[in-house]
Amino acid sequence: MVEKLKQELAKRPDLLAIYKLIPHNARVLDLGCGNGIFLRLLKKEKDAKCLGLELDQESIIECIDNGVPVIHSDLDQGLKFVNNNSFDYVVLSETLQAVHRPDLLINEMLRVGKQGLISFINFGYLPSRIQLLLKGTMPETKTLPNPWYNTPNIHLATIIDFRNLCHMLGVKIVKEIPLGRGDHSFAKAMPNLFASTCVFVIARR
Repeated sequence: MVEKLKQELAKRPDLLAIYKLIPHNARVLDLGCGNGIFLRLLKKEKDAKCLGLELDQESIIECIDNGVPVIHSDLDQGLKFVNNNSFDYVVLSETLQAVHRPDLLINEMLRVGKQGLISFINFGYLPSRIQLLLKGTMPETKTLPNPWYNTPNIHLATIIDFRNLCHMLGVKIVKEIPLGRGDHSFAKAMPNLFASTCVFVIARR
């Protein structure tokens, strides 16, 4: 069962990178936890104390089937029901661009958790730039697969934009893990151009 969970996780390099960052026995809150497979693996392999927040009803049912505690919640409504410093890590994977106020959610993440682990879709990725330049249309890539008229992504931004937002909010970027093709060497050298996604570890200053 664990190997099957790891195979599922391998389809999401950003989640795999986040998984490696979380130590044993950590308290983890996953915002937009989907089917709960990520949290289930954390529970089984790292004895994590996990809680997921999810809006989609079908995903909530899958979480329950996976033995993951989950609360029905809309991230746009904030995390008011979560106490300060309740978690060691608050995870937000490829979801920041889909919320109405990313700035407010980041502040809430660092209110309820010691660190935030955010995987961010980079709109500055080279294939996106090329599509926009040559076709003159909104890009559709592996990380941004939906056409503009029905995409859940309402706040597309680049890695530089995210860094600037953290600076404006007074948030410390503890670590960046740019993820691109192959061994990620190009992504590490020039993340805003060659990283399709990037994992950020953030904390209060």
